[in-house]
Amino acid sequence: MRLRALAVPLALAASLAHPGSAQTARVRDLIQTERVAPRRLVGYGLVVGLEGTGDRSLGTTTGSVQTVRSVVNLLRRFDVAVPPERLRLRNVAAVLVTAEVSAYVRPGGRFDVQVASLGDATSLHGGILWITPLVEDPTQPAVATAQGPLLLSADAVERAFNRGGTAGRVPGGGVIEAGVTLAAASPTDTVRLLLRVPDLATATRIAGAINAAVGPGTAVTEDPGAVRLTPPAQAADTLWGFLAALDTLPVDVEGPARLVVDARNGTVVTGGTLRVGAASVSHGGLTLTIGDPSVGTRAGTAAAAGTPDSSRALPPTGVVRASAGASVQEIAAALQVSGARPRDVAAFFEALSIVGALRATVVVR
Repeated sequence: MRLRALAVPLALAASLAHPGSAQTARVRDLIQTERVAPRRLVGYGLVVGLEGTGDRSLGTTTGSVQTVRSVVNLLRRFDVAVPPERLRLRNVAAVLVTAEVSAYVRPGGRFDVQVASLGDATSLHGGILWITPLVEDPTQPAVATAQGPLLLSADAVERAFNRGGTAGRVPGGGVIEAGVTLAAASPTDTVRLLLRVPDLATATRIAGAINAAVGPGTAVTEDPGAVRLTPPAQAADTLWGFLAALDTLPVDVEGPARLVVDARNGTVVTGGTLRVGAASVSHGGLTLTIGDPSVGTRAGTAAAAGTPDSSRALPPTGVVRASAGASVQEIAAALQVSGARPRDVAAFFEALSIVGALRATVVVR
């Protein structure tokens, strides 16, 4: 059976496998093929062009000595000899450069690199990464190079004015110069589809969608993180053609119950609507009571006891009441109206998760 003849039955069979789901994703968005691990690259380099925020390199035993030696070696390659003790390098910083790139990226392919200060630089804002060799193993030759202007996050740029922002990235700054030799794939090979986020239900649904589209026994769930795939010989001309046909299969999935709280600005993000059960949490001078019979049936409509005003001293004091089953968004809004600070909001949700009132993983950033 040719790939073109197989594509339509694949899509039709998978669309009937799990009807009525709230969320549908393609197989390619859920898995990665077990063929070759990503290449992790690392290098040591210099960021130049800083406005006096680089390493405190004085050319002596104090300060970032490695930065001075690196610049001396760099200049020596251009036949420029400068005594180390004469260098004052407040515009240069020694950095570690890291990257992760697919093994299938061929020579000439570009990728992003991450840059982080190694010395005592106060900010990398406005710097340019000098061409840096990247290796997979310090004992092996370089397989890529990286260079280009640094891009810092918005928060890092803001902190740069207050002596911060010592990490950033160079979009498209890396270039592969040496590829890896990959073994040719055969249609009879047995491969595994590795889930990006291990989950037994998702793995089972992926296997079911593939079996419904191709035939029983093609896919078997090994564990929450892997689906073993045995392609039929007649499925496609090559293994990669068969896998490409599977990539677009729709699979019904349920997103993980996860709550992300930014402890700096108070942003609360959930994947769907999460409800909170009865509980009582006291933190600082503020008490959160969920499941109070005196609260109306509309969850989260109760305001904090005593609306805060500008004259109230921090931390906030009072009581926030809501009915059982209130959503995370309603609880977060009530806490913020009460005057709770971002780190207080994070502490409340962590406590709710610990006592079991919130059935979700809380991630605080």
